[in-house]
Amino acid sequence: MKMDQTKESDINIGIVTFPTSDAGIIPLANLVSVLQPLSSDIYLVTGNKGYLLFKDNKKIYAYWVEHKTGTNRVTIIVNYILTQIKISYKLLIVNKDVNYWFFFLGGPSLLLPMLTAKLFKKDVTLVFGGSDIESVKAQSEVLSKPIEMLVKINLALSNRVVLYSPNLIKEWNLGKYKNKILIAPRHFLDFDKFKIKKKFDERDNLIGYIGRLSEEKGTLNFVKAIPEIMKERDDINFLIVGDGPLRDKIEEYLNKENLNNTVKIEGWIPHDELPDYLNELKLIVLPSYTEGLPNIMLEAMACGTPILATPVGAIPDVITDGETGFILWDNSPECIAGNVIRTLNQSDLDKIVKNAKELVENRYTYEAAVNRYKKIFEEIKKGDKNDREIWG
Repeated sequence: MKMDQTKESDINIGIVTFPTSDAGIIPLANLVSVLQPLSSDIYLVTGNKGYLLFKDNKKIYAYWVEHKTGTNRVTIIVNYILTQIKISYKLLIVNKDVNYWFFFLGGPSLLLPMLTAKLFKKDVTLVFGGSDIESVKAQSEVLSKPIEMLVKINLALSNRVVLYSPNLIKEWNLGKYKNKILIAPRHFLDFDKFKIKKKFDERDNLIGYIGRLSEEKGTLNFVKAIPEIMKERDDINFLIVGDGPLRDKIEEYLNKENLNNTVKIEGWIPHDELPDYLNELKLIVLPSYTEGLPNIMLEAMACGTPILATPVGAIPDVITDGETGFILWDNSPECIAGNVIRTLNQSDLDKIVKNAKELVENRYTYEAAVNRYKKIFEEIKKGDKNDREIWG
């Protein structure tokens, strides 16, 4: 990826995340890429897959944080607190070298690291990739209420909050922080990789879900819609790509309904292989309860694959029903089934595919993403308190 923009002199940016999973690799890589041209050096405090991605990158100072999971209420809470302490310690080590901190991927709930940064009078920006509260709720009911409290405290303490869409201000009940909110997607695509390799009319009737298998993504709703879809169309097969806490439930349901010959489940796949999968699909369904701006939606559009999604997060900024994709007005299995049939029966799918491809190619280039964050960074440095939308 080209990074020939002029860097800001003598400015170092730090990025903090909770130790990240496979699902966080591309979002984190994108944020690092768009911030690099604006910084002399990037300091990254993370763990798990996020650290492994950057540990050998000589342009990034990466600091490892280990997070251990728990098997009961007490160990879950204790390990979560210990991870916050570990992250805070790493911030203490690198704090003198960093001018601006960006908290991302679980960062909005990291109170101890936030307090550490503020203790040294550092400027802190929260970058929301999704709803931390909903994501944690799907994984651990034990942590959901404490996380909600931590996020609210960090929102109050932060200097700036970056969202992917103005829709999220109301959706996530962030109106009271409006004076510090800036709008800027960090998303961009490599259009040499994400492109149409197989024409739409040459693809089999294969419908897919690609993403984390968890409650907030509505994955089980999609799976339960499959028998209803097959009542109308018995010529369709299904592909589920990803992993997560719902995998066992999904496999149990498929066994119970005798759907194993119709539905194939893959685990996580290397990102480089994703364009090949997308080019086999006639439709991707994203029945999420909450989203930021899903990468998979943009990647599918670039590959000529139509999207059927709930109108949450920044999705309505990209998907206009019947023009650049299709909207699910609720994510019940019945609604999903009916709209899958509606989409496949659409007479002008080729036109919708073309519109979607042109939209992402115009809006989600690397240069556009850097320009969006350059403007964000100018606002951060000025300390301007006005709410504004920045698209570059």
